[in-house]
Amino acid sequence: MKKISGFFKAIGRYFKNFGVAFAKGDIWVKLSAVIMGAGYFARKQIVNGLIMLIVEAAFVLMCVGYAAPNLAKFGTLGTVKFEQVFDPLTMQTTTNNYDNSFQILLNSVVALFIILIFVLFYIHNIKTVYKLQQMKENGEHINTFKEDMKSLFNEKFHITLLTLPTIGVVIMNILPILILIAVAFTNYDQQHLPPNSLFTWVGFKNFASLFSNSMTVTFGYSFRKVLGWTLVWAVMATFTTFIGGILLAKAINSKTTKLPKMWRTLFIISIAVPQFVTLLLVRNFFADSGIVNTICSNIGITDMLKHAGLVSEHLTYIPFLTDPHWAKVMIILINIWVGVPYQMLIATGVLMNIPTDQIESAKIDGATNFQVFWKITMPYILFIQGPALITDFVKNINNFNVIYLLTQDVFVTQNQALANSHAKEVDLLVTWLFRLTNEYYDYKMASVIGIIVFIICAAFTLISFSRMISGDKEEEYQ
Repeated sequence: MKKISGFFKAIGRYFKNFGVAFAKGDIWVKLSAVIMGAGYFARKQIVNGLIMLIVEAAFVLMCVGYAAPNLAKFGTLGTVKFEQVFDPLTMQTTTNNYDNSFQILLNSVVALFIILIFVLFYIHNIKTVYKLQQMKENGEHINTFKEDMKSLFNEKFHITLLTLPTIGVVIMNILPILILIAVAFTNYDQQHLPPNSLFTWVGFKNFASLFSNSMTVTFGYSFRKVLGWTLVWAVMATFTTFIGGILLAKAINSKTTKLPKMWRTLFIISIAVPQFVTLLLVRNFFADSGIVNTICSNIGITDMLKHAGLVSEHLTYIPFLTDPHWAKVMIILINIWVGVPYQMLIATGVLMNIPTDQIESAKIDGATNFQVFWKITMPYILFIQGPALITDFVKNINNFNVIYLLTQDVFVTQNQALANSHAKEVDLLVTWLFRLTNEYYDYKMASVIGIIVFIICAAFTLISFSRMISGDKEEEYQ
């Protein structure tokens, strides 16, 4: 709560400083509110003034030629439907000047974002011009354009370095997220698919569908089932590979282990194989008619599992990837096999840097190997790998490859309520989202699910990192 209140206070100070600059500024500061370069011209910064004029002129042209036509249709997302008329005289088909709802939405979001950036730039310009006024009144030196350019490669070099990455983040991350949010409030689906059809705003109807349930609309039921499995999967996939990697690293680095380099090399080689190749091969191995089922049937394991009640009597195979319960267990086990070698490498590097004096002191005091591991080794590993563990958890929430490659075209749900929402028992939120868009063109519900995924990941990351860095444990491991 303190950080949130601090954030709003910072915004308040930002706009307050703008108001002070405009109120106390001279005629050139106030003129800069209309002609952005005026304040720079008055301080003999001609090049900076020309740049501001060009930016302002480009913004006006953008508003007139790009923003205004799209924003005028933003409220309806278009009213003119796509039509084709065949002219028997010319024997040609003509298309009317129709509206494309998605293009209107996309262009409007981009235009609004550009307007927001310009408003912030405009405020910054007023504050900068007012600062130049104060510098002149105090007799301070005002940099020339050449001096400003030199500063971008000296004391302000961080701005130069971060400019291109920031633009890339805006284009590749922020704008798609804004469009995703906008689509969630529309009825953009297979029945309203541009350019042949129009879609429009529906408010919070899609969110209501995701959290409610009925005989025909089962998104609420499916969401609860998929969310539950997603969280179980993320926890199991993260901690099984994490613990397994530590134990494997301890075993390989143990003085009693023979040929440790050979074992380490074998596990490293498994990392070199592309994951999608490994997962597709494993899927074939554990198929209903795969080699594993053949072996299990020949040596009697299948019959033994039938007697134990773990396999239905009418089946002649073990449904490793076709039964919901079996599939979930197998997915976690296969992920352990795929993920442990990578975690083993990380753990090996961490174990090599554990302070030996603490371990020796503990052993002198009579601590057992388990006590040393639990009281010294694990806390140190968690301290070092804590941020990576959080990242792995978020990554596993969105771990598309393992679930999709193991179950696509193999697992078929028998749950009609899930099938009505195009979901499966083994789906994560991200694979459900992918299926809704790629196979059923239900972009509106996919966008809602995407927002939920983003909120879950963002909230978990912020809370975890804030708690992790709140303490000061560095001195303990010096």
